Amino acid sequence: MSDDTTDTKAPHKAGAFDIRNIIGALMGVYGVILALAGIFGDQESDKTGGINANLWTGLALIVVSAFFIGWARLKPIVVPTEVDRPDDDPTRPAPARKRPPVH
Repeated sequence: MSDDTTDTKAPHKAGAFDIRNIIGALMGVYGVILALAGIFGDQESDKTGGINANLWTGLALIVVSAFFIGWARLKPIVVPTEVDRPDDDPTRPAPARKRPPVH
């Protein structure tokens, strides 16, 4: 028996299209590249005062990346199932309408 009065659909989440996931992934990729450059690259510590800037910047980017991805997982954006259409607003331009062909 199917009861159509109760809708028990799970809420739809933004998922991969959440901007926090995109930012976290980009920062993570750049962080890994910088960390690897800091570990395996040329150590020019005289330019940075004896600090491996690539390594520390890469590690910081990886931490920020983990924060963004964790934030997106713990508090996901829920996409509403129904969107209320706005009332007619005279300040908004009307949608472009197709004009009939001129003969």
